[in-house]
Amino acid sequence: MAATVDKSIRAEDWQGGVSPFNSSYGKLMMWYFLVSDAFTFSAFLIAYGTIRFSSPNWADPNEVFNAMPFLEGVNAPLGFVSIMTFILILSSVFVVRAVQEGHIMNRKGVVFWMILGIIGGAMFLGCQAWEWNHLLTGVSHGHGMTPFMNTFGAPASFGALFFVITGFHGFHVFSGVIFNIIVCIQAYMGVYERRGHYEMVEKIGLYWHFVDLVWVFVFLAFYLL
Repeated sequence: MAATVDKSIRAEDWQGGVSPFNSSYGKLMMWYFLVSDAFTFSAFLIAYGTIRFSSPNWADPNEVFNAMPFLEGVNAPLGFVSIMTFILILSSVFVVRAVQEGHIMNRKGVVFWMILGIIGGAMFLGCQAWEWNHLLTGVSHGHGMTPFMNTFGAPASFGALFFVITGFHGFHVFSGVIFNIIVCIQAYMGVYERRGHYEMVEKIGLYWHFVDLVWVFVFLAFYLL
């Protein structure tokens, strides 16, 4: 049986050569970008881990991240960040469904699931904005932190690392939401249907899953250790 050839692979991209792994040029370039981005996140997290375990005093995540929106005074250690994580993972599942619908050339299915993925990403950003605001404004009430100080008895670097790393990840989520919106609009307008494939949905899906995976490591570093 002959191997199935990806419709998105163009011979001119490879100047007469053979596409490795039966993958398009664009998809390979997305993988290269994600690998390079993974090095950046790795450097941040390794730096955090080095400082974290070389400091005699560090903040207890159960004490720092124990607030819940609309439930003032309720102690819910890691409750809110667990909701944030669930939302982001669920949005990744929605994008997987969009990719699956693209494989069968179902434009309405792609648009539907992409919209749900976009909503999930926007909700995650909203949750992160609330968490940041709660921590920043909490300093004046004796329970919060800024990039330069904190009320938890930890070194000042704790707040700096938290805001830099979660902010860098949040920027990736924000970029992903923008990219998803653009791809969703193009799918709705029939751009990919006219091309004969939905490879762009798959490429942006790779980016979105990468952002989701990175959050797992950020969650482990800041909220569990």
